[in-house]
Amino acid sequence: MLKQNDILDEKSGKILRTISKDVEFPMSEDDIFLINNMVQYLRLSQDEDYASKHNIRAGMGLAAVQLGVLKRFFVISYKNDDGTFEEYKVVNPKIVSHSEELIYVDEGEGCLSVNRAVDGIVPRYARITVQYYDEFGNIQEKRVREEIAVAFQHEIDHLNGILFVDKIDKKDPFKNQESMRSI
Repeated sequence: MLKQNDILDEKSGKILRTISKDVEFPMSEDDIFLINNMVQYLRLSQDEDYASKHNIRAGMGLAAVQLGVLKRFFVISYKNDDGTFEEYKVVNPKIVSHSEELIYVDEGEGCLSVNRAVDGIVPRYARITVQYYDEFGNIQEKRVREEIAVAFQHEIDHLNGILFVDKIDKKDPFKNQESMRSI
């Protein structure tokens, strides 16, 4: 089982700033084990009692690069209001279309690799269509919106060596806020 200290922080700069390589299929047993472990970790991180007991931060997305694995895959585990999870195992993703509308997370984006609060907005597309493979090499295409769209874009950025803090204008952290919708 993954632990919080398995996740690289922004001080591990070189790896987190490296572009990950495409995954070849079939995925190795180690990578399939890792991708499933990543989903489990995210689920448990969103259980308040478990997270408190094991001193882990809640997260809804995790990219392989955050664990020091330079391969293009990530997972998302989003806990719905009814307690069920919407989960994605995403390999070799490509955004094939996006809305013109831009949104940002009102309370600010967070990241399991950035252990501090960061003021500012990160412009994201409100809706995106992503083409990717599942862990078995089956092609998928999914249209996602709002929080899930933000999570996909955040994790795809990780695969490209980009942290969310890079997208915040340093001189004007709330630049163009009035032209975007908060979620």
